[in-house]
Amino acid sequence: MSSPPSDSAGTPTRRRLPAWAGRNYTLLTGAAVVTNLGSHGALIAAAFAVLEAGGSAADVGLVAAARTLPLVLFLLVGGALADRLPRHHVMVAANTLNCLSQAAFAVLVLAGDPQLWQMMLLTALCGTGTAFFNPAAEGMLLSTVSGEHANRAFALFRMAMNGAGIGGAALGGAMIAAIGPGWVLAVDAAAFAIAGALRAFLDVGHITERAPGGGLLADLREGWVEVRTRPWLWSIVLQFSVVVAVVGAAEAVYGPLVARDQLGGPAPWGVALGCFGAGTIAGAVLMMVWKPRRLLLVGTLCVFPLALPSAGLAVPLPVWALCVVMFVSGTAIEVFGVNWMTTMHQEIPEEKFSRVSAYDWFGSVSMLPLATALAGPAETALGRTQALWGCAALVVLATALVLLIPDVRNLTRRPPAAPVASGPGACGPAKRSDGRPLTPG
Repeated sequence: MSSPPSDSAGTPTRRRLPAWAGRNYTLLTGAAVVTNLGSHGALIAAAFAVLEAGGSAADVGLVAAARTLPLVLFLLVGGALADRLPRHHVMVAANTLNCLSQAAFAVLVLAGDPQLWQMMLLTALCGTGTAFFNPAAEGMLLSTVSGEHANRAFALFRMAMNGAGIGGAALGGAMIAAIGPGWVLAVDAAAFAIAGALRAFLDVGHITERAPGGGLLADLREGWVEVRTRPWLWSIVLQFSVVVAVVGAAEAVYGPLVARDQLGGPAPWGVALGCFGAGTIAGAVLMMVWKPRRLLLVGTLCVFPLALPSAGLAVPLPVWALCVVMFVSGTAIEVFGVNWMTTMHQEIPEEKFSRVSAYDWFGSVSMLPLATALAGPAETALGRTQALWGCAALVVLATALVLLIPDVRNLTRRPPAAPVASGPGACGPAKRSDGRPLTPG
């Protein structure tokens, strides 16, 4: 056994995290790991809970839509509140709602004979908590690191979060096959409780107290100005409104159906989703050392592989080949994700992080409820294979169109010492020598 490291006087020293990984960053990362362990399995569990209750593809889509519809309704309000109230208070309150709704869903499934409307109501409550949580969490994370370390910090955070997703998806699929979806939902409720407790210890003393301003509507207008005056921002959010919708429909509705009918059940589908998570870890490791100069051009090119999982399900590929496809798409989207978060950190003023993040999330998920609700009818009208090929084609088309925006092609990384833009026009086309996005949706 090797001895612990010592200083020059022979006194044992404690191995420490990097200087930029402070208390808030560590707590946020730990809480994200816990929630991802639970939620990745719970997403699969919800779909199979509907199927085991005798539901159809359309019913699976309705439950998925019930989770995402509150995101569209409440995200903007959640973002404005998170820039007004202490962000950790908003996060803990949202985690509490998530915990209670998932616990009730678990009890409902374990008791037997859950009704569709009950499952839709409880998933809608969980989605409501997410709508308030996401902008607050995004703003909190962006405020914890400096520009110099942003790329590495975001890559490490996402690597830890997605690593937990691997275990959560694979374990969730195996647990569903062994003991049923109800227990997986119960685990998710416990994970939200633990994560909420961790987030209660976040320190917001370093964040300047915000003036009340002109009210909620004025805050939302300010956030909208930040979005509409940045072509790179609104164009990529529009792109992801399509990408998130069709990928969400493919994974939440068609994926479980293909798994049930042609792949052997929930366990192989859980492994495939786990491979996507493994790919995101590979992408995060790459981004720990790679700092591309053209942040958004590189990131957007890496969105094209998101078409591969839908195409793989359309064939359908054997499980091993689908796992390869999921790994490649996970690696590519993580490259986009880190570049997007680095760009947002670079370009958006700290006091507006949560509001801009809310518009980002709002635009990105705005079409998801409709897409998941229509996935079942689309399968009936077109056939599952044709619907999946359509999903793949839309990802390619939306991504190709966003590359027509000059700012997306030309936005470049700014040196850490350069001042941060603070006005809505500071990132206009004439000043595109830097960049900064966050991951849409």
